[in-house]
Amino acid sequence: MPGAAAKIRQYLPTLPRGKGDAVLQVGLFVLADLCYETVRGLAEGNLNEALANARTVIDVEASMGLFFERGLQEALMNTQWVIDIANFAYLNSHFIVTTCFLIWLYLYRNDHFYFVRNMFMIAMALALVGYSLVPTAPPRLVPGLGIEDTLTQVSVNHESALVKLFVNPYAAIPSMHCAFSLMIGASGALLSRHTLAKALWCAYPLFVFFVVMVTGNHFWLDAAIGWSVAGLAALGAMQLAKARPAAWSWHTATA
Repeated sequence: MPGAAAKIRQYLPTLPRGKGDAVLQVGLFVLADLCYETVRGLAEGNLNEALANARTVIDVEASMGLFFERGLQEALMNTQWVIDIANFAYLNSHFIVTTCFLIWLYLYRNDHFYFVRNMFMIAMALALVGYSLVPTAPPRLVPGLGIEDTLTQVSVNHESALVKLFVNPYAAIPSMHCAFSLMIGASGALLSRHTLAKALWCAYPLFVFFVVMVTGNHFWLDAAIGWSVAGLAALGAMQLAKARPAAWSWHTATA
């Protein structure tokens, strides 16, 4: 039995900086999530304000002649396989792809992890400010808009107590699905060695952009603001890297 355990251990990745550092990184993300949950609770009672802000988004898009979310969803509702893919991606990409990427980055590209971690911390802090100041309902919750909640097709009831425990219904601005996808998409593209992998990582943020609109969970303006948050987070991480270049820069291995 000890011999079998030793064989298993040799195939497991080693922690680049020991258990203490790994626990610290997990703790930082848990703390960020706890902060999110706190803000979610504060924002949930602002239904009227959230709907008013959503209608402002609609008015802004319409004034530019770019309110197309309803038409996009209507055009695809009869193409069930597209809706199925969008539903699956919305439910899984935000947490599974992001978490798996961060774990891989920590274990196998550790010299780049801390820059990306700082990006995520800054982006999540900016999102909390947005959710607090501008609670905004998603398209699926705007009465009379004609945009459906496609996730009900896979038995996800946004009104259930369990879903409400984990989901802020008025967190449309910024779209963190889009912010996360851009941050890991850009990082993955920069780290990939093969053209196909680079292309897939570059396409990932665009795919998520499509998914959040087809499922009725975001306006395109929400997504654009999410991408802007990702950009600001990258700039913020660059500034932090100046303070600790050996630890927080993108290329710490050559610092």
